[in-house]
Parts: sequence; C-alpha cells; structure tokens
Amino acid sequence: MTDPTSLSAGAEQTQKKESVAVQLMKHEKEVGVPSNELGSANTATDQKEQSTSEIRKDYVYGSTGRPKKTTMIKSLVTDQDASRNCELYLPVSSNCSAVESSEDSEEDMYRDAEEIEREKILLCETSSSEYKLSVAPEMDVMEYCRKEWRGNTPVAKRMRKGYEAVAQKFASIRRVRGDNYCALRATLFQALSQATQLPSWLRSEDFTMLPEDLLSKYDWIKHWQLKQKLGRKMGEISDEIKEYLILLRKKWKNISEIKDPIEKQEACDKLFKNEEEEYSLYEALKFLMLNTAIELYNDDKNGRRVPVFSWLLFARDTSSNPCQLMHNHLNHIGHSGGLEQVEMFLLAYALRYTIQVYRLYKYSTDEFITLYPNDPEEDWPVVTLITEDDRHYNIPVRMCQETML
Repeated sequence: MTDPTSLSAGAEQTQKKESVAVQLMKHEKEVGVPSNELGSANTATDQKEQSTSEIRKDYVYGSTGRPKKTTMIKSLVTDQDASRNCELYLPVSSNCSAVESSEDSEEDMYRDAEEIEREKILLCETSSSEYKLSVAPEMDVMEYCRKEWRGNTPVAKRMRKGYEAVAQKFASIRRVRGDNYCALRATLFQALSQATQLPSWLRSEDFTMLPEDLLSKYDWIKHWQLKQKLGRKMGEISDEIKEYLILLRKKWKNISEIKDPIEKQEACDKLFKNEEEEYSLYEALKFLMLNTAIELYNDDKNGRRVPVFSWLLFARDTSSNPCQLMHNHLNHIGHSGGLEQVEMFLLAYALRYTIQVYRLYKYSTDEFITLYPNDPEEDWPVVTLITEDDRHYNIPVRMCQETML
C-alpha cells in the first residue's frame, strides 16, 4: 500500500480493493465468508442435497447459537443454510436413541436399511475411548471412500471422483475427531508430523511475552475465553496463555528433533492422545491467530500492504476490528463453532504455513485444490488436508512414491 497521506494513492487503494473484491467473488461466494451466520465454515449450496442421515458416525451438525449478522458486502458472499452451519462432536456415551432419531428423521439416500442398522449397532457398542481418538489410524483412501460413499446420487459420485484424485497423490487417510477444533487439529497434526526444525517465529525471544505485551496494549483481551473457563483476572489469562505458548514451542521442538519418521509419527500420535496438552495447544494457536489479526489490522490502518483476505476478514460486520473478531469468532472456536473459510487464511498466516485442501465437493472445478493463502510465501512449508464440505477436515498421509519423485 502507498503512503496514506497521499490522496490520490488512497483513492487508488480503494479502487483496488473494490476491484479485487469483485474478482474474488467467484472464489469466496462458496468458500464462505457467510453473510448470515457466525458458525464454522459453511458447506456450499450443492451440499444441501445431503440428508441428515448422511452424517457419519461421530459427526453431527446443528446450528451454532451464535448471534446473527445483519449486513455484509453482498458481492462477496452468498447466504447459507443456517441449519447446516456447525459441527458438533457426539460422544459415544450419549443415548443411542439420539443417534437413531437423527438418522431416522429423513430417508437415507445412500445405504439400505441393513447397512444403517449395522452402523447404529457399531456406534452404540464401540467403546468411548476409541471414539475419543483425536486422529484415527491410517486407512486406505479408496477403502475409506467405498465405506463412506456407497450410493449413486450425484453427490456420492462426485465424492468418489474426488477421493480417486486424492488417491493418485496419497495412499492413506486418517480421520480427525469431529469437534469444533478439527481444522486446528488437522493442521497442527500435519505440521508437527513433518516438522524438521523449530520455525523462526517460535525461536523468537519475545514469543512467550506475547500475552503480557498484548494485554498491556489492549484491555479488551481480558475477555479472552480459555477452554470454557470464564471470569479470569487479567494476570491469570496472561500466565495461562504463556504456559500454552511455552508448551507449543516445547512440543514442536521435541518432535522436530526426532529423525526417524516412525518415531516422529509415534510422538505425534502420543501427543494427540493427551487431551489436556492437545487442547492447550489449540488455545495457543487461537491466540496466535488473534495476534496476527491485530498486526494485519494495524498494518492496514497505517497504510502498509496487507493480504487480500485481511480485507475480507474485517469486512464482516461481526469482525470489523480485532476486538469484535475475538468476541464474535475466536472465542467461539472449539466451543460453539469451528473455523470459517476466511479464518483458515488467518490460521495459515499465524503459523506461516501454506494449507492445501482437497475440497472434494468441488471436484472438477478450479477450486478442487484450494490454497490458504492463495499466494503463499515460497519458503512456507505446506500441509495438506481433505474436506467434504468445508466444515470437517481429515488428513491424507503416505504420499505416493511417484508424487514424491
């Protein structure tokens, strides 16, 4: 961006924003800066073909309960179905009748009655510890696809084609636990699994002082919500977030120093079975996202160049500044909602990683493989995820040898 004191440059910048916004319409209208809801990243219109009974096992979707938006830049977004706006984790300990009512509420478009009944029995009999696995064991990509998408509807056919394309690059898939942390979980798991060194931003001496520094500048951060615990004092919030950041650096350093790939994978699996540490790491990531948002917001206000997604992030009437972003979005992640599409960009910038996503419902379009950000830095590492609906994310693993070569 140019010097904000220059009137002509300011006009040029405004014109550029409007131009880019129009150009982004095609990409963003289904990617999802939703106009009506504050829930997790939304499924596109063609996903509404799916019935409630399509949702697999431990993934149940409902409304977020967050406040609704009223106005928006209409050229950038499209309205989405509020009832399909959020994903919730269904513990196996829940009464099986709840699962039955969910699956029986509409005609199943993909499986016969015998298959549905087998799934109900499996869901009720499986131990709760197994269903609390954050990242499930590996499974062949096409075997997983055949298990999940057996019908002949247009949606099922598109998904199978998408998985076939993924299988050209990756041999296996690992299912990620379907709570509202799944985007953070999948991204962090992939980043740690392939880490070979501690990122420069984690090596910074000022890294652990970040909570104290931000709280001294922005009093509203005292309302940061930590793992569903409210009413903290400012000092307590600062100390606890500092502990999370120290833990993130420690775990990243320890795993990156493991040379043997099998041992590295075992260390990652062990970490993501430790619920207390795992969720502490997600809180650290959320705070890093807030810090990145503050930096981008201030850069834009001071006339410095910012990535295009930053304009979209603060164009929402629910996040016109970092304070609103925290209250209406970041505080809800992991509790009542997941990451929206524009927040996937924010996560990528916070970690300085490129997040590559196979968006299976976009198969045969130029958005089938989406990058967050779409103009990444050349030296940023790349992690790869899979999504069927822009709400839940799984992990492809074991890159095929041809692809590696």
